[in-house]
Amino acid sequence: MWVQSLGLTDLRSYKQVDCTLQRGVTTFVGRNGQGKTNLVEAIGYLATLGSHRVATDAPLVRTGATQGIIRCEVVNDERVIMIELAINPGAANKARINRSPVPKVRDVLGLLRTVLFAPEDLALVKGDPSERRRFLDDLLVQRTPRLAGTRSDYERTLKQRNALLKSSSIARRSASTEMLRTLEVWDEQLAAFGSELVAARIALLDDLINLGREKYTFISGDDETLFGMKYVSALGVDTPLLLDRESWKLAILDAIRNKRKEELDRGLTLIGPHRDDILLTLGQMPAKGYASHGESWSIALALRLASYDLLRSDGVDPVLILDDVFAELDVSRRQRLAEQVSTATQVLITAAVDMDIPDSLNGVKFSVDSGSVTLQESS
Repeated sequence: MWVQSLGLTDLRSYKQVDCTLQRGVTTFVGRNGQGKTNLVEAIGYLATLGSHRVATDAPLVRTGATQGIIRCEVVNDERVIMIELAINPGAANKARINRSPVPKVRDVLGLLRTVLFAPEDLALVKGDPSERRRFLDDLLVQRTPRLAGTRSDYERTLKQRNALLKSSSIARRSASTEMLRTLEVWDEQLAAFGSELVAARIALLDDLINLGREKYTFISGDDETLFGMKYVSALGVDTPLLLDRESWKLAILDAIRNKRKEELDRGLTLIGPHRDDILLTLGQMPAKGYASHGESWSIALALRLASYDLLRSDGVDPVLILDDVFAELDVSRRQRLAEQVSTATQVLITAAVDMDIPDSLNGVKFSVDSGSVTLQESS
């Protein structure tokens, strides 16, 4: 799989830009703030329907514009697919595939697969649980696009349930029988969607763990410290005993009942996959708070490389995106990362200066300056 062309209209710093891309390595070089990351961010957005830099869509649309558009031609098994996405802050986004409108934006999921490395990846180790949950969920959606619907349904249910709990809390009175019955309906939906999401996360983590260990050992050069990952549920249950969806549903419902009074008092949903975490460990110690800067980078890179291998094992090479990563790494990690990604079908790299990029990743180069993207002539 590879991206043959990229066009942006009113996206980030670009009023209009079009790039023709090739297989192999392509590098976008330019000073910070010139728009390099905006290009690869758009490609990553099409794969996950989310940005690796911001949580909402509004910052993606150019200042003064009402809509941003991403157009991308993706080649997969010699078949060319045109994906177009219109980003409309404050309104529903729209999508077209091969110029035909699709009912739901998430219908584009699965047409383009990417693995994106960025300086923000350190948050996978050092950040809040939400960063690690998002990592798993984005990978889930790329492997199994229908889970985007489950994820959306869960978030919608959570929002509605929180609104009901909050209204009861604000009223500062005992919940009425009618309200409790309504809450039980939302309990069932939360448990149904949540159990599917948790079961899928745990299965994914099981697929990732050995790949993650292998990649951490390679990137870090440390063959003595064992890297580990474990799903941590807010239910406080022993996750290895709950591997199927129905068991998770029953456990969530039971935990909800036990937390009923506290949830009503606080006006907040305290149970569900939105409160879970992934424990990353080095040896016997949690990585968060104990791993050094270099170890944290090795873990983050291991997670991304493991994701790449997992997606590739499904039969399609994802597009690899390295967004200003090499400047963050020491020489040994640069070389090891380059060795791992050099055989990918397509690698897209952003860098402030050429010297940050290992020689083994020489390829087509574009110069990015003040929103202008220019192909550099080969020397």
